[in-house]
Amino acid sequence: MSRVADLLFANRVWKSVFRHGYPSNPRNRAEVMFQNVFLHIQSVKVFKRSLKVSATFGLGLILAYLFLLLTLTGFLLMFYYVPEVHRAYADMKDLEFAVSFGVVLRNMHRWAAHAMVLFTFLHMARVFFTGAYKAPREFNWVIGIILLIITLFLSLSGYLLPWDQLAYWAITIVSNLIRTTPPADIMGAGASYLVLGGTQIGQNTLIRFYVMHVFGLPAICGLLMVVHFWRIRKDGGLARPDESNIPLR
Repeated sequence: MSRVADLLFANRVWKSVFRHGYPSNPRNRAEVMFQNVFLHIQSVKVFKRSLKVSATFGLGLILAYLFLLLTLTGFLLMFYYVPEVHRAYADMKDLEFAVSFGVVLRNMHRWAAHAMVLFTFLHMARVFFTGAYKAPREFNWVIGIILLIITLFLSLSGYLLPWDQLAYWAITIVSNLIRTTPPADIMGAGASYLVLGGTQIGQNTLIRFYVMHVFGLPAICGLLMVVHFWRIRKDGGLARPDESNIPLR
């Protein structure tokens, strides 16, 4: 049994995710408490190197602020937007021309979304070129890739909501691409039906993308961001620390 336990809980994958062994002794049980994101999110020590602007350029912090800005502006836009095919475009026009400061609110949301995609790529490039994805940070790198994918899907789902010609043909292209997923007669058709809510683009498509954009994807993104921040603190700081500064664990 001890050999099986070592195989399951003493391997590189387990230690990359949890950074402690199976809680079968007092030390590991304490590690579970200390490394819990809700009970111990703040790190015990902070290295001076990680506080320098040149170490991270503040890209991760900018992304966090952009996410909060998008959440706030998106919440306010929900008061004026109705996800219905005969009203969506008119509601967007009302926001632009009739609602007080509506054009400012919409443009804040729109340009913050563009900026989030840009800064996500810049952040990933910074992490890659500085080697901050290497052991023991592999798990956090994978979370960052998932957050990148979610960011792109958030941008795509928001692109559809105005329900104009750009949105209609964008989802048409996406659905056609999904249908080509091999084997096209099984996976592609099923995935396309799931995304569109049927065989044609219509009300079901709009409401599905609306739910994904305002609830599903932001909830997953927010949860993964919390785990991402937690793992950064547990892995030694915002940027890859010097080898001499890596604390013993």
